[in-house]
Amino acid sequence: MNGKAQPSIASPARSDPPIVIEGLCNSFGGNVIHDNLSLTVDRGEILGVVGGSGTGKSVLMRSIIGLQIPDEGSIEVLGRSITDAEEDEDIDIRSRWGVLFQGGALFSTLTVAENVEVPLLEFYPEIASELRHEIARFKVMLSGLPEDASSKFPAELSGGMRKRAGLARALALDPELLFLDEPTAGLDPIGAAAFDRLIKELQDTLGLTVFLITHDLDTLYEICDRVAVLAEKRVIAVGTIPELLALDHPWIQEYFNGPRGRAARSAQAGASQKRTGKMDNPAGRGA
Repeated sequence: MNGKAQPSIASPARSDPPIVIEGLCNSFGGNVIHDNLSLTVDRGEILGVVGGSGTGKSVLMRSIIGLQIPDEGSIEVLGRSITDAEEDEDIDIRSRWGVLFQGGALFSTLTVAENVEVPLLEFYPEIASELRHEIARFKVMLSGLPEDASSKFPAELSGGMRKRAGLARALALDPELLFLDEPTAGLDPIGAAAFDRLIKELQDTLGLTVFLITHDLDTLYEICDRVAVLAEKRVIAVGTIPELLALDHPWIQEYFNGPRGRAARSAQAGASQKRTGKMDNPAGRGA
């Protein structure tokens, strides 16, 4: 964009972690949310973040993107300190990630296209309006919305469409990092599954690293490479779901081996078998 866009670093040659958190402490008054929390996010992965209510999942995300100032600890994003960043450095780094907040957080008085144009206007105000409109149109379609959704206001959209509109805005600046806070909350199972597929396709196509807060076990099984578990004011475990299932922590066992966890695991196994069957027998006929 007029020569100011950051060079892409989401390439196979780069293996340095895009997010490194060490010794993070967050509190509100006397309520300690995080105490000596550490977490490293690998490049190119979809990391699911889970935890019980009040464990500070959203507070953690807000800390990473600079909306919450921690009491202690360090956060590095894309090789730069967030906790010690100067104002001009903070503006620069914020142009390299996209965020989808719960509910989409769209501006109600702006159309979908105008919402997508907000970060373009903030970071690249010199772009001609025609090009800005074209970028917004492309991002709307990239999010899976029909082109005519661009001219609609948030109140005219369904819940799932608002999520996709928020995603289009999060993708406006071609980010390297994508933060998603409960993206499938409130969606019906079909809509949630479609949104999961979209995120996975975007991650594969654009080389994104995705930080995904969710309670949706189907999402964890379907698209997450690893899962970080928040409990006891810190990250108590990070790994694949099979690795987490091997741990004897009571919350992890209750979460992944409870009725919903077993149902999600069964559904994922069935889907895998179905995909494998189609690959082995693409014509869909018996031998």
